[in-house]
Amino acid sequence: MSHQVPFIPDNAPFTPEQRGWLNGFLAGLYSNAANQTADVPSSLKIAVLYASQSGTAEGLARKVVKDLKAKGHIASLISLEGYTPAALIAERYAIFIASTYGEGDAPDAVRPFFEQLCLEHFPCCENLSYSVLALGDSSYEHFCKFGIDLDSKLAALGGVRIANRIDCDVDLDEAFAQWKQALYFGLDDMASARPVRSALSASITSASKVDEPVAATHTRENPYLAPLVDKRPLTQDVSSKLTLHLAFNISGSDVTYDAGDACGVIPQNDPGLVEEILHALNFNGTVPVQLPKSGATNLYDALLNHLQITRLTRKMIEAYATIGKQSVQCHTLTSLLVPEQQGFLEKYTYDRGLIDLIHDYPHILHDPADLVAMLPRLSPRLYSISSSPYAHTGEIHTTVAVVRYRSHNRERGGVCSTLFADRTATGETLPVYIQPNKRFRLPADSAAPIIMIGPGTGIAPFRAFLHQRRALGHTGCNWLFFGERSAATDFLYRDELLAMQADGHLTRLDLAFSRDQEHKIYVQDRMLEQAATFYQWLEGGASLYVCGDASRMAKDVDATLHTIVERQSGLSADAASEYINALKDQHRYHRDVY
Repeated sequence: MSHQVPFIPDNAPFTPEQRGWLNGFLAGLYSNAANQTADVPSSLKIAVLYASQSGTAEGLARKVVKDLKAKGHIASLISLEGYTPAALIAERYAIFIASTYGEGDAPDAVRPFFEQLCLEHFPCCENLSYSVLALGDSSYEHFCKFGIDLDSKLAALGGVRIANRIDCDVDLDEAFAQWKQALYFGLDDMASARPVRSALSASITSASKVDEPVAATHTRENPYLAPLVDKRPLTQDVSSKLTLHLAFNISGSDVTYDAGDACGVIPQNDPGLVEEILHALNFNGTVPVQLPKSGATNLYDALLNHLQITRLTRKMIEAYATIGKQSVQCHTLTSLLVPEQQGFLEKYTYDRGLIDLIHDYPHILHDPADLVAMLPRLSPRLYSISSSPYAHTGEIHTTVAVVRYRSHNRERGGVCSTLFADRTATGETLPVYIQPNKRFRLPADSAAPIIMIGPGTGIAPFRAFLHQRRALGHTGCNWLFFGERSAATDFLYRDELLAMQADGHLTRLDLAFSRDQEHKIYVQDRMLEQAATFYQWLEGGASLYVCGDASRMAKDVDATLHTIVERQSGLSADAASEYINALKDQHRYHRDVY
């Protein structure tokens, strides 16, 4: 079979030298294509869709797209924010990487997509081949629920799984690799059943790849050792809790961030707790052990720097009970693992850690390798950045509430917050990296008004916003709702905020100190008090931002927002919901909740 070699015609807008070079290139390319056609696999057009709250799902999706392009497929990276089920009907192959947050919910921006997908009259997806990677945290009751629900719904609508769903915990590397292997194997099978494309088209597809964004130099796997240059309390000594302002020096590094991003910190466990665990198990901390990603180390280092020891998960209980299955004392523990006892299991694991399990069911672990195998990887802690790179050059600021409490006859504390408070002095370094949050950004229009609702440490990104708007000369009005327990003891960044209010940069400041009067007052109460003005700002183009607790505050604020819109506009409840959904579609309603 002869092949017609393409060429650049004489009247094409090229010089003779350019035309000669291009003709030679095409001749060589086409010749190579003719000889290799039979060896090139068929390509598939694949949509890689992600539902991300903090950026993890998006990062994994980018890796999948890169892999698929390297395999010769036509892969596109798409956020489920703004994506419609109607668009999904047009897809033949779709890969979903879906985070769960809050009480088993979809990320905020993805809820409209899933709600539409769940409509009873929605058309079937019988032509869709798909796979779901579900992301979650097993310490929460509704582990990976959104990913599970999405997978079930797609199957119910007639979709065919390319590879079975895998549910990933915080330490997701192994599960992610397992899922990718099954996914790529399934795609290879599907591609081999399709007509083979030419090597020429393969070369053109490869040459037309969209450049991937350059990965950050410093990541969770390769953090930057940043000196702690400032640590000071934001609360008074008589307060019932301690909140710290921290500043890390990043000058001279390639670490960059924007207002709205989070600072990831690689924590270290309490050495005293590590020693207590080793003593209870009668293990020697110098014993060598192997860690999946870090390689060889000793047991003490593994427990101090690499493994999660302060809370219990179902997987840890399962592993411990399996090791002790011959022990009579473990029968009670094993009985908690049956589905009917889920409530009792959750009650047992709540506020307990490894040391409690060892004391409650002693003499079970005899091999340090078993201990290492049953413990999850120590996960980073993310803190909203409270500084602006334009106003605080060379520094990252964070605002951290120190967690301390007593439970089951033991004093306990947050792993990272007590590391800051008790075990890190200024001048010492901590491993940090930036977790971008592209969905929590200031408006592109510097004259646009903003409303910020951030009780407690939720103030952090709004301090960053206020400083950034001032540094960049933004003229938009700024309204802040802040709440805490008491004005005398817990008014975070009091002097800064009052100074900004005095000079007009902070246009409005509404405060809610819950314990300063007989009946408790919260930020949502202040919103209702200012309902008419609040609605006027929304009508005037204001963007709304909420940061803080997802389980209660964010839900209460959202419910209050619906009430305000409904009452002030005269709309029905359904119409008010549509109004608020329109705010989300216009990127004017942002939530950074945890």
